[in-house]
This record gives sequence, structure tokens and C-alpha cells, in this order.
Amino acid sequence: MKYILASVFFVLALNVNAQTVSENAMDELNPFAPNINETLKAYDQEIQQQTGQPAFKENSISRWLEFNTCYRLQCTVYARIIKAEQKLFLYINGRLDATWAVSSGAPGHATPDFDRQPNGRIYDKYSSTKFPGGNYKGLGNMPYAVFIEGGFAIHGTTEGNFKHLGTPASHGCIRLYPENGKVFNQLVRQYGIKDTWITVE
Repeated sequence: MKYILASVFFVLALNVNAQTVSENAMDELNPFAPNINETLKAYDQEIQQQTGQPAFKENSISRWLEFNTCYRLQCTVYARIIKAEQKLFLYINGRLDATWAVSSGAPGHATPDFDRQPNGRIYDKYSSTKFPGGNYKGLGNMPYAVFIEGGFAIHGTTEGNFKHLGTPASHGCIRLYPENGKVFNQLVRQYGIKDTWITVE
């Protein structure tokens, strides 16, 4: 009897550990993956099929030429992420409007430093059968993603990761609560990528 109980507890512990790893590590794309561009193109096609809208916003010559119309606090929307504090400081019109807990890249997946405008790729929701993961209220595993460069984005996370916010825990993206991700996503859509700046330091 003791052997059976011990076996049951061992199996339950394995399931809990597997669920934790799954929730924390495998719920988003890996921006360091060698095939990230192909993955993003597949995401873009699915987003366009789901929404009828292109994944890239403001597909203008200024984006392709990296022409900056503002810089940091000069922009209407400025997101400053300080990795040492695991916080995002959101400025609107030069004034601090909100401070949010985030998760940057976990050890081995450290988020690079950035100081630039977003690249124009914006998703409200993402759900995929080809690249499955967690789901947040039907919005997929990367709700409200605003991409900085390549596969690196600021996006909401799934409920299993809420407890990790405030610590480095992602594949390299900047995770935050979905409600905060929605606010940032809508601000970028409202004011445009040319009036938004993101610093990750």
C-alpha cells in the first residue's frame, strides 16, 4: 500500500512539474530560433487569414528606411523596459503614466537591448494549430503582441505565467499581463509606430 501511494505521489509530482515547464517555457515563439523569419511569415499569413488585415501596420517607406520621427520621451508613446528591475515604465506625452511588471528572457534566452521604434508587426491575438501553445481567453499564447525587431515582442502572457512576472522567464520577449499588453497595443495602434519608441536596457 505504501508503495502504491508513493508511486501515485511521484506521478502527480511529475505531472505538476511538466505542467509548470509547459506553462512557463513553451507558450510562445522562440525569437532566437534559426527559422524565426519563416515562422513569423507563417504567423503573418495566419493573422491575415483570421482578421483580413495585414500583420504590418503603417507599411510605409519611413518604416523601411528606419526613419525616426521622434525619439524616446519626444514620442507620444514611450515604453522603457529596465531588465534589472523587470519593469516597463510607460510614458505618454513625456509623463510617466504606468509602471508594469514584466518578464524578460530567462537565463540562456536573455532579451537583447533595444532602442528603437517598433518594426510595425502588431497582433491583437494569435492562435495557431501549426505552432501550438497556451491560450488566454481565446487570444492565443501571445495576446496583443507589438514586435520590436525580428521575433522579439512586447506581449501579454498566459495565466500560468502570471506568477513569473517580475522575474526573467521568457524565451526572449517581454511578457506582461494581457490587460497591460492590450493598453500598449492600442496606444501603438492609435498613435502609430512613428510616434512610439521602445527602450530595452
